[in-house]
Amino acid sequence: MTNIDQLIKSVEQWSIDKDLHKGNPDRQALKFYEEAGEVGAALSRNKLDDLKDGIGDTVVTLIILAQQHGMTLEECLQYAYDEISKRKGRTINSTFIKESDLNGNS
Repeated sequence: MTNIDQLIKSVEQWSIDKDLHKGNPDRQALKFYEEAGEVGAALSRNKLDDLKDGIGDTVVTLIILAQQHGMTLEECLQYAYDEISKRKGRTINSTFIKESDLNGNS
């Protein structure tokens, strides 16, 4: 089985091979939204194979979007984790709500 680091590097190389790494990030963001919509469609239809494909395709679009901005998926994920790891709040109806949102603050 391939590990996540190898997969990310493979996607980055595929992006370079297809000359997407220098593409228009706005177009890549639109591709992300399209793939995210497929995730929603798969969930609504309870199609697990389509869900797996949609999640994978969504991650691919994010890897390329990060690459287009001189970033890596790892550093973006680390940045996000550093933020969420400090958050306080509550889970309500299976959704985590930040403390500041519970209190009505921004």
